[in-house]
Amino acid sequence: MRTVASRPDSSSPGAEGPNGPPDDLPGMPGDTCPEPVALVEGPDAARRLHAIIHLAKTLATTHHFTEVVRVSATQARLAMGAAHASISVWERDSGRLRVLVNDGELAEGEEPHPDAETYAVTDFPDIIESDAWPTTWSRCVDDPASTQDPERVAAMRRRGRHDCMVAPIMVEGRVWGELYLARRADQPRFEPVDAEFAGVLAAQISAGLAQAEHFERIEKLAFTDPLTGLANRRAIDARLDEAMSRHYREGVVVSLIVCDVNGLKRLNDERGHDVGDRLLERFADQLSACGAMLPGAMAARLGGDEFCVLAEGYPPDDVVAVAEELCRRALRMHDGEGVACGVASTGDPVGPVTSADRLFRLADAAQYRAKGSRSTRPVVAGRGQQPDLTLSLAREAQDDAETETPGPHRDRRRFRGALHNAEPGRLLAAVLAVLDEREPKSVHRADTLGRLEIVADTFARMLDGVAWWVSYLPPGGRVLRTVRYSIHRLTGVQSESGSRYNAVTAEYDLAHYPATADAVQGGSFVAELGDPGTDPAEEDLLLVGGYKAMVAAGGSNAAGGWLVEIYADDLSLSVTGLAPVLRALVAVALTGGASLPE
Repeated sequence: MRTVASRPDSSSPGAEGPNGPPDDLPGMPGDTCPEPVALVEGPDAARRLHAIIHLAKTLATTHHFTEVVRVSATQARLAMGAAHASISVWERDSGRLRVLVNDGELAEGEEPHPDAETYAVTDFPDIIESDAWPTTWSRCVDDPASTQDPERVAAMRRRGRHDCMVAPIMVEGRVWGELYLARRADQPRFEPVDAEFAGVLAAQISAGLAQAEHFERIEKLAFTDPLTGLANRRAIDARLDEAMSRHYREGVVVSLIVCDVNGLKRLNDERGHDVGDRLLERFADQLSACGAMLPGAMAARLGGDEFCVLAEGYPPDDVVAVAEELCRRALRMHDGEGVACGVASTGDPVGPVTSADRLFRLADAAQYRAKGSRSTRPVVAGRGQQPDLTLSLAREAQDDAETETPGPHRDRRRFRGALHNAEPGRLLAAVLAVLDEREPKSVHRADTLGRLEIVADTFARMLDGVAWWVSYLPPGGRVLRTVRYSIHRLTGVQSESGSRYNAVTAEYDLAHYPATADAVQGGSFVAELGDPGTDPAEEDLLLVGGYKAMVAAGGSNAAGGWLVEIYADDLSLSVTGLAPVLRALVAVALTGGASLPE
């Protein structure tokens, strides 16, 4: 029989009189099945089989969740000959096991239906650390291993319990909670056959719970992520609004941990989405356990590979310590590549946090920096280098968001929501919108360079690119000349950023750049460092500029040939697959009247 550490008191409260369990099971209304006798002495296969049938029939006619839990605890206690039984649920958003019902003998302070009896799920490492199917386990105060946990043994003795058994309750392939059973010193010890039968009872209970939860799922799903069991985006938004209200009124410190699971796309592509979903579920379990280190915190899945933890009233250092632990656990996960983790807190020097949106942007910007630098530790907004890049990124995202029509359900994750997005459809729509908006105001349709600049600048900003270049080839010429460029971010080999320049000396003989020569004729390409398919001449340009990748596209009009190049580094979104998108946008910019560069 398997023995592991139990909860702090190694028991759950119960509800039964001092005379021990009754001799038979209470019948349910309309139930004509004979009532089984409690098994106090040794196993009895026939009676246990009857107990399973009786339990199944009762649960089949009971649809209310609280009644299913109550009946399950009572009948499991009687079938196992236990003095006490309880059923607890794992609340993943808080990282706690909450006792729903206690049945049998009550110790002092125990209640049949406790309001707030919970235990940290970290006291049950087998539930969250193992990928294997959890198994039933037991603990006795006389076990040699029990001497290593004197406090837990003392708690069992104090409640008059000598032996306990825990069977995990699985619902839809995931640990839902546990069935807890305990016996007094004057009762027989649990044996291996008891563990097997407890597992059967737990499986029957899980079927009843699944049916009962089905009737309550519509309301529950409104605030629960169906894959992981964590709170969802709707729940975290509501909770964050409440937390920020308390921050404004009372000065309560509010902190957010935002993280992305690394390597999920690779796992989905190489091994399928089922394997990717299992990784998300395992990470959600670790997030729940880490969130439990901050009692009262809420763990949530924002969508896709994005998760967060919201905590109130804790010093920022405590929240950062939990984020550090989460990063360590994520690195140990099977099939995982760790997480990119960002932290933002109103208790850190991040300037005025005037809205829930602002706190989310700060945490998201910190996570974005962690992602780009491949950090295995959390990045914390307001800490580190000065000026803090995280604060400037979040400020840029807020400025962008404030240009839109505000609304109560506006997407808070503006940093990578609309400001940076490499999805082809969103990218096309965003660049065309800017092109159409600015043309009547500042760019005449015949201003070829101006229109190409809009395409290059907006495209680069959507990708969080390092720089862009627009080059011109005279009719019949073979030397390409860069006529305008912009540097958005330093790479270590550049001296200035944030400005646009006219470039009159950057010239390239197309005889040495075959990929570029094809692009000027209306083609496009992507070049990445280390990619065997990258033209060596283009790779040399990346090395000289300190870039990691580029996407280029060109075309021609009556004025000559044109080329737009977007350069990226580790902080940029991927340019893979975006060459056709840029080619289409360049073609749009080259329509209409043509003009020579200045």
